[in-house]
Amino acid sequence: WLADIALFRRKTKVSLLAVGSYDNTVRILSLDPDDCLQILSVQSVSSAPESLLFLEVQASIGGEDGADHPANLFLNSGLQNGVLFRTVVDMVTGQLSDSRSRFLGLKPPKLFSISVRGRSAMLCLSSRPWLGYIHRGHFHLTPLSYETLEFAAPFSSDQCAEGVVSVAGDALRIFMIDRLGETFNETVVPLRYTPRKFVLQPKRKLLVIIESDQGAFTAEEREAARKECFEAGGVGENGNGNADQMENGADDEDKEDPLSDEQYGYPKAESEKWVSCIRVLDPKTATTTCLLELQDNEAAYSVCTVNFHDKEYGTLLAVGTVKGMQFWPKKNLVAGFIHIYRFVEEGKSLELLHKTQVEGVPLALCQFQGRLLAGIGPVLRLYDLGKKRLLRKCENKLFPNTIISIQTYRDRIYVGDIQESFHYCKYRRDENQLYIFADDCVPRWLTASHHVDFDTMAGADKFGNVYFVRLPQDLSEEIEEDPTGGKIKWEQGKLNGAPNKVDEIVQFHVGDVVTCLQKASMIPGGSESIMYGTVMGSIGALHAFTSRDDVDFFSHLEMHMRQEYPPLCGRDHMAYRSAYFPVKDVIDGDLCEQFPTLPMDLQRKIADELDRTPAEILKKLEDARNKII
Repeated sequence: WLADIALFRRKTKVSLLAVGSYDNTVRILSLDPDDCLQILSVQSVSSAPESLLFLEVQASIGGEDGADHPANLFLNSGLQNGVLFRTVVDMVTGQLSDSRSRFLGLKPPKLFSISVRGRSAMLCLSSRPWLGYIHRGHFHLTPLSYETLEFAAPFSSDQCAEGVVSVAGDALRIFMIDRLGETFNETVVPLRYTPRKFVLQPKRKLLVIIESDQGAFTAEEREAARKECFEAGGVGENGNGNADQMENGADDEDKEDPLSDEQYGYPKAESEKWVSCIRVLDPKTATTTCLLELQDNEAAYSVCTVNFHDKEYGTLLAVGTVKGMQFWPKKNLVAGFIHIYRFVEEGKSLELLHKTQVEGVPLALCQFQGRLLAGIGPVLRLYDLGKKRLLRKCENKLFPNTIISIQTYRDRIYVGDIQESFHYCKYRRDENQLYIFADDCVPRWLTASHHVDFDTMAGADKFGNVYFVRLPQDLSEEIEEDPTGGKIKWEQGKLNGAPNKVDEIVQFHVGDVVTCLQKASMIPGGSESIMYGTVMGSIGALHAFTSRDDVDFFSHLEMHMRQEYPPLCGRDHMAYRSAYFPVKDVIDGDLCEQFPTLPMDLQRKIADELDRTPAEILKKLEDARNKII
């Protein structure tokens, strides 16, 4: 029984035939008239092939990346278990080698040949469409930001030179593929002010975003000032009509706004003036369902969702704000507040329940065992929900500077200080007390943090370092097995520090200020990685190795790349990644990814020292990349 067949044509005749069988094999047959249908090679696969496709890569000399690339022929097999199996076919003998596989989705991939930028490419249709193409001499397999397709074929016309015609349900769609080489597809949603933080509304998966700006005007004030400019300039009287369109709410896309804030900059107000709003955004449609403008010179600094013991209102939204904040000549504020909002209209809108005044700036909020944890200056405080305000339950005032992040797991609380890294705390319900039992010995100016596991925290400082700290295993067990809590209650630290210290297990200098850390999986069925974003707009990932062999291989590859491919400016790579602290247990993937750009003789030299072939090294690099994205 045959599952699918694929043909490879040379200039004059068909020379190879690939046949997929239900016995989980793919056979390469010769179509030469002298030995027609002779079996040249057999490849066993994990499931029955659903679709087969030959993809030929033309030879190039001095390509886009400046390197020479030989001609190659790839046989792509879409298996019924959702895996794309790709192997190299020798154009002369038909032998198969260098097999690679990748899980694409729950549906068996259907493979179609298309053309992208004048070169052969492959469209894989599974649970989502994927594009396989050659970019800068290397094969890339990238998911498309498009809905699920059933069938596809190349399409060409005067208006669409390299298009694709496809079937999606009962609709026929024609589209083009551009922006090759980009990892992410972005959708820009304009906001009113600078976004500070956001949380996910758990039921409807809506985004709640807090925005604030210093020394700015509100949207209404900007609109009123713009109308005054139009009236003073007599724009409406001269027949331009832009002012009349603004007053009548008309939207003329053909005519640009002559006083666009995005082009000329937003007008500045006095530095003591703050503007802020809370926005509920539907990420699927990029529409705003609710927008609350904060009054009385308030600015939102923190936000979180919280479920109190009282189930009357369900999931609530807590927002920390500050009124009249000043940074110069001396930090000063009028008051801080914690707003409690209720989700109405199925989570699309907000309703204020009450707001509680506090003595400092609530820079961190977090849910904890049916209550609300708030970091107000150097104070960690636990609140419960009241009828007219939040009710204090307990607090700890022993933190050195200012609390900027709070994360919890079971009865442990992980507090990030703005200048003194992480503090590990424990809440004892029988005593209603918060105790600090461990902290970091290295003072770090924290900019981002994320809870990894019960004993491990990931953090980033303002000097561009990413690091992981972990509580020693024996110390963690000792604290958890203490029934009375006397050890953490009476044990004293030195120099105003905690009695125990965490160990630094990972250290890496990124070179840019990291603003956020998040644990996520970017591919279906893949393992989680630590994703980070920087102030300059880059996105990176830290992925954990699961085998010692991979650690040894990439460590030696990184070592050889440092020696054979030094940076252009002459700075030592090890010194750069250890700019503030010695790099520890992190392999620079960006450096290893430069291996395919090396000359072939240098690739063979490094491969010989690693007891491998260049193709095997490229396969290891691709497998590592496919685990992340």
